[in-house]
Amino acid sequence: MSHGLFLKPLDLLYLRGNKLFGAAGDDAGAVMPPWPSVAAGAIRSRMLVDAGVNPAAFASQGERMDGSLGRSLGTPKEPGTFRLARFCLARRVGAGVEPLLPLPADWLATGAKEKPKLHRLAPAPLPEGVESNAATDALPILRIGKQEKPRSGWFLNRAGIAAWLHDEAVSGAHLIHAEALWKIDARLGIGMDADKRAAGDGRIYTSDAMAFAEGIGLLAEVSGADGMLPRSGLVRLGGDGRGAEVAIADVAWPEPDWGAIAQTGRFRLMLTSPGLFEGGWRPPLESARLVAAVVSRAEVISGWDLAARAPKAAERAAPSGSVYWFESFEGDVESLRRLARDGLPAPDAARRAEGFNGCLIGNWNKTTSQ
Repeated sequence: MSHGLFLKPLDLLYLRGNKLFGAAGDDAGAVMPPWPSVAAGAIRSRMLVDAGVNPAAFASQGERMDGSLGRSLGTPKEPGTFRLARFCLARRVGAGVEPLLPLPADWLATGAKEKPKLHRLAPAPLPEGVESNAATDALPILRIGKQEKPRSGWFLNRAGIAAWLHDEAVSGAHLIHAEALWKIDARLGIGMDADKRAAGDGRIYTSDAMAFAEGIGLLAEVSGADGMLPRSGLVRLGGDGRGAEVAIADVAWPEPDWGAIAQTGRFRLMLTSPGLFEGGWRPPLESARLVAAVVSRAEVISGWDLAARAPKAAERAAPSGSVYWFESFEGDVESLRRLARDGLPAPDAARRAEGFNGCLIGNWNKTTSQ
């Protein structure tokens, strides 16, 4: 079972990506939504501090601790039961918290932000005589009356997530634009000369800080924490250890029609966090046949390893929001429930514990998809 935490920034957050910066004119761009490892590291550090364990000592000793904390956190190289099960943007709605997910890749938004138009991509086999080097039998096709420029930056609210899960039409009422969630606050920085203890010559750079809108934060759902999650107080989040307020936020996520999936053997899978797969863009799912996929350009994730005091290896990942269509499913539908709850397998157990390879399983109704 997973338990949710709502992390509300107290001020600006520095949610940096994997680009080096510090030379004259460099720009440290932000990653939004941030990688799940940002929250996983913050929560695990808080768990250690609450238990009276020095995080630096935990990182350096490399030995499993005794008791519940040891079972949950394991070691820096061999994680325990702790896993960031789901991680996304969220907003306060009354006394509850509503998850917000990027618009899935099988839907495209065009038109003005005030009145967006939504278009569905549906798998279709190539016409006879047309050849392709695609790795799947079908390709996601966009059928649209006229050429229009797509608009990015859209997020689904809870009703929109439910509509996607049931393969129902997504509308403008299901969308919220990034401009209503955060603003970019560009900050000027000056690199220091350590020997002179003064500003270095030609070392001016900029970095993007994220100013979250009122009521907007990050939802982190954790499994395997053995009741040791913080219930209040603060965590250090992102670059420079900016503070974020912690509050309990158990969210009831919408579910697909599992009975229909069991009956038809068809479903769609959407990545809710970057996917790290041995097959590159292709998730390791052998119980069903992959029919089509819409995957945007790979992103590169990395980070900083506090235990090793070195950068983490840069890895190519399938981006969040990527969608895959499967059919001919063989097995118990409960295995798909576990995938949606626990995430897809990953070659690196530490990365999986940080929340990568998260997914949702949705219905695939061929009648509405065509």
